[in-house]
Amino acid sequence: MTRLRLDWQDVLLGAFLVAVAAGALYATRTLSVGHAADMGPGYMPRVVSLALLGFGLLFLARGARGVIVTIEAVHLRPLLAVLAAVGIFALSAERLGLAIASVLTVLLAGLATRETRPLESMGFAVLLSALAALLFIKVLALPIPLWPR
Repeated sequence: MTRLRLDWQDVLLGAFLVAVAAGALYATRTLSVGHAADMGPGYMPRVVSLALLGFGLLFLARGARGVIVTIEAVHLRPLLAVLAAVGIFALSAERLGLAIASVLTVLLAGLATRETRPLESMGFAVLLSALAALLFIKVLALPIPLWPR
């Protein structure tokens, strides 16, 4: 007789995702969905909720298999660097403009690993900033300042 072993981390995560998806599906039940060519206000919430439900069921099934995978310890450097990068972008995008804020964001996020080379990071930051400006300001015509006011 074999005993079923559960990987509680996966089971609990799967149950949480299923519960969130079920709540979102319930909350958006009255919104019209439409179809891909003519999306209603409930289309994207329903798509995201169904994807979340799928991931939740996947984690539940994986947790019930009994194969326990250990999770690596959290490293503070990448966590803090990415959080700082997101925070700096949020606080500086309107005041410093998209160009400078996105360069600062990429450079700060690059501090997450010791493998980052400053010259390569700067080149990537400038390229990404130019592409972001092209996409958000020129193509999408969003009212985001490019440079400081």
